[in-house]
Amino acid sequence: MTKVAVIGLGSKGLGMARSLLRAGFDVSGCDLSDAALAILAEAGGRAAPNAAAAARDAALVVSVVVNAAQTEQVLFGPDGVAAAMPPGAVFVSSATMDPEIARGLARRVEALGLHYLDAPMSGGAQRAAEGALTFLASGSEAAFAAARPALSAMAGTVYELGPEPGQGAAFKMINQLLAGVHIAAASEAIAFAARQGLDIRKVYEVITASAGNSWMFENRVPHVLDGDYTPRSAVEIFVKDLGIVQDMARGARFPVPMAAAALQMFLMTAGAGMGRDDDASVARLYAQVSGTTLPGAG
Repeated sequence: MTKVAVIGLGSKGLGMARSLLRAGFDVSGCDLSDAALAILAEAGGRAAPNAAAAARDAALVVSVVVNAAQTEQVLFGPDGVAAAMPPGAVFVSSATMDPEIARGLARRVEALGLHYLDAPMSGGAQRAAEGALTFLASGSEAAFAAARPALSAMAGTVYELGPEPGQGAAFKMINQLLAGVHIAAASEAIAFAARQGLDIRKVYEVITASAGNSWMFENRVPHVLDGDYTPRSAVEIFVKDLGIVQDMARGARFPVPMAAAALQMFLMTAGAGMGRDDDASVARLYAQVSGTTLPGAG
């Protein structure tokens, strides 16, 4: 039975671990949350005291953390997995990060006789629980050959985007540019509709059947309609990701004015104290600055 270690048992990581267990993998896991470790153990996995212990003897280590800094810590920090993984094992990096940083981490990992698969993902907690994530992956054929069975257990779709780490990260940043712009636009539209005195539930019904619809409008506006900003994906995620887009664009001397405008909306929303709330909270920011009332406003 192939052993897979999952580092980071948040809403996505726990779902990924359970999908691997359902597919028959031997799963160990590590997280700062005792509650998450207990859920993993109850599902049939093994809770480890730290990342290195989870990675020991694992053919595959799947890192489900937030950003590049955390990924580097998982690899090379105290109790890091790089020193514990057996030769030829694969490190699967699922964090969204600058492609150049992904390339640098890959070089360091491969210098140790390990494989690095740059595999950021798209899809929320529900899709993770269903084993239906989308992976945007790049890496060597050896890395893919070892990782494909586990990726298939966690994903509905795996895009193999080339032999060089960093390509997956670059594809993910294009997705995040669009996602951030679409969330900001959806938030602006629904708040503007409320300001016009329209029935915003009817607006949602009309727009989702019309050409102005987007996946983000359809997915995020119900959070506004219900006044429920429990974080499925937090505002700070797009502060980070659209910031990476800005850095990449500046380096390439490429204009990204739409992404820049969206970033400012997420920054203002975070600055207004909603950084840890659902990213649909951008609509609340629009409501605050315009004196508009949205559902759930207290």
